[in-house]
Amino acid sequence: MAKKSTVFFCQNCGYESAKWMGQCPSCREWNSFVEETVVTGKTGGSTKKTENLAARIHEARPVKLSGIETAEEIRTSTGLGELDRVLGGGIVAGSLVLVGGDPGIGKSTLLLQVCRNLTEYGKKVLYISGEESLSQIKLRAERIGDFGNNMLLLCETNLSVIRGVLENSRPQIVVIDSIQTMYQEEVSSAPGSVSQVREATSVFMQIAKGLGISIFIVGHVTKEGVVAGPRVLEHMVDTVLYFEGDRHAAYRILRGVKNRFGSTNEIGVFEMRREGLVEVENPSEFMLGGKPEGASGSIVACSMEGTRPVLVEVQALVCKSNLAIPRRTAAGTDYNRVNLLMAVIEKRLGLHLSTCDAYINIAGGIRMNEPAIDLAIVLALISSYRDHAIDEKTLAFGEVGLSGEIRAVSMAEQRVAEAKKLGFETVILPRVCLQSAQRITGIRLLPAANLKEVLQCL
Repeated sequence: MAKKSTVFFCQNCGYESAKWMGQCPSCREWNSFVEETVVTGKTGGSTKKTENLAARIHEARPVKLSGIETAEEIRTSTGLGELDRVLGGGIVAGSLVLVGGDPGIGKSTLLLQVCRNLTEYGKKVLYISGEESLSQIKLRAERIGDFGNNMLLLCETNLSVIRGVLENSRPQIVVIDSIQTMYQEEVSSAPGSVSQVREATSVFMQIAKGLGISIFIVGHVTKEGVVAGPRVLEHMVDTVLYFEGDRHAAYRILRGVKNRFGSTNEIGVFEMRREGLVEVENPSEFMLGGKPEGASGSIVACSMEGTRPVLVEVQALVCKSNLAIPRRTAAGTDYNRVNLLMAVIEKRLGLHLSTCDAYINIAGGIRMNEPAIDLAIVLALISSYRDHAIDEKTLAFGEVGLSGEIRAVSMAEQRVAEAKKLGFETVILPRVCLQSAQRITGIRLLPAANLKEVLQCL
């Protein structure tokens, strides 16, 4: 007879324990265990299972790596160049893609637009929703545009039913919205629990690999910004994409966190409009819109996102503090990195920032953590502290070390070329990058080896 028992799962890595623990012994995460009820019991046919296992072991034969023949990956364009860039060139047949993001950020809208584009290419698409009715999806689809006859809708949350539908209809592209609403009858826990999410993902992975169907899975995120459910979910899928940005702002950033078929350094930029998401082909121009003229504490930096240079405005506000411990705030970049750079300024340049409040902001809401924006942050802090504006046609990039040196960054030539294309006249860059950047003519280059040389250049 089957009986129920209580076990504890780690939400971060999926580790299973018979009792609750404060820290997971597998991933060392604190307070990540949740209690769930599972059904256990004896199953018949053990002799038959042993015979099947022996047959499979007998048939299993290792093969030489040199003897395996590979074919070029067949990719299908989504009709959205920004999404194709993040995916590595398009959708790979039989791939399992997880799309995460905050509620209302635009995950379902993006995938519905992809479905519309794919139906125009003659692809058979199935959209499975566990959260909305058919009429709700129809209303949202009418705002996006006209859909072809190859677009199919299904409202279902039972994994057994969904598996049967996929095996019978054999669509080429499937969208699951969302993974937290799917459930397996054999698992006694509630939909959205660790066991159900893990089991649902395993089922879809088997379907994708077995039938060659490309499946997109929508995943909700927790308050920490990660996909709800066990962290093993991200390890099971082929690609993990995160939709970032303020839901009240006009722009959205699609970032690849994991990709077995391409680079994880690319980003896609979209603008949310009434008719859906629109691609932003030149994000640098988009991010610099509304830049103030003649204001202190503002300078433009260049960061590389994959193969694409992105220009952003770095703003700083430094003022005398009335508090015993001055306040420091960083929006869009690493808070600890800002504190480190302020310590370098005070030690190497003699500017007394320890008694000042400091606020750093990457305008436009985009988040940049590349060390190449260090120099721009330092210049913005100095500009605000001295209340001296930097020429608006000046751009800076470079990593700042603890001794005040300006260290080299990659792809300096591409950064200078992007600055020239957007009308900048002067670029402050590391001296070691001057040789490669000199190939770009028609723009003034100011190389510097340390922070003191940077101030002399200005």
